[in-house]
Amino acid sequence: MIDKNITPSQIITEQSLENALRILVAIGGSTNAIVHLTAIAGRLGIRIPLQQLNRISEETPVLVKLKPTGTHYMEDFFAAGGMEAVLLELKDHLHLNCLTVTGKTLGEILQQSFQIDVDRQVIASYSDPHERVGGLVALFGNLAPRGAILKRSAANPDLFESQGTAVVFESPEDLSRRIDDPNLRVSRHSFLILKNAGPTSHDAMPEAGYLPIPKKLAQKGVEDMVRISDARMSGTSYGTIVLHVTPDSASGGPLSWVKNGDRIRLSVKERKLELLVDEAELEKRKSEAKTTLPQYRRGYRKLYQQTILQADEGCDFNFLQGFTG
Repeated sequence: MIDKNITPSQIITEQSLENALRILVAIGGSTNAIVHLTAIAGRLGIRIPLQQLNRISEETPVLVKLKPTGTHYMEDFFAAGGMEAVLLELKDHLHLNCLTVTGKTLGEILQQSFQIDVDRQVIASYSDPHERVGGLVALFGNLAPRGAILKRSAANPDLFESQGTAVVFESPEDLSRRIDDPNLRVSRHSFLILKNAGPTSHDAMPEAGYLPIPKKLAQKGVEDMVRISDARMSGTSYGTIVLHVTPDSASGGPLSWVKNGDRIRLSVKERKLELLVDEAELEKRKSEAKTTLPQYRRGYRKLYQQTILQADEGCDFNFLQGFTG
């Protein structure tokens, strides 16, 4: 790039970011990538609204089935034709004028692609995909006013339209202490809720979103249930797991208002995540809510606490955001 005098700002554009999102949902990529791409875009003053993710995900099928959404591994993807095969399948739906690090546009590179032997068990064709819609979806509602993320390609479709009773854990430490307690009041129809694991929490949004199935349910053969948090999760994890609930609970977001026994509704079809509590009670809880932001007096932690953005803005420092215009 130095030799070609190419800068990141020439490569990272609204169009190239849309290409990246389309590839992401086509390969059933990680929820973490949404945060990373949003942060990268933010450095140049480009917004990636979660509604854009939903639009792209509805237009773009899943073409690749690697673990945890399938049985194949990354080396199988490479041997099956790799990213070049995916790009060629999506060619008619990408912005081909985008500059790449090679100095050529994406279209110029794909024009030079040779005929490759594609293993369709791993990389499907656009006309006959593994799944008709993309692997990621954003949810909204009174529990996640600014959005939350579900990796639906790694989730159980039987739970996509469901309601459950909240079983609340106040922190990752509380979860660790009580999740396998034989006296925990939980059933396969419960919704497990983890609070205080978002970007403004003491733990600063760890990969704690993969809440385990309670031991007493796992022993009965329960393999999946709805789990909701403001944390992140590894891309290798499987389950109906709602992540990045925004605003997070430590900052006083609606997730902090949830109590044991509350009813919650998940609707992937309607892109909804709703706390089924009447408005008067919600207003009461909102007025009584207290933030659990850690108090730091100096140094990096204080700087972090004062300037960190929420998940829908990339969890970056606000002073690193770029400007448009």
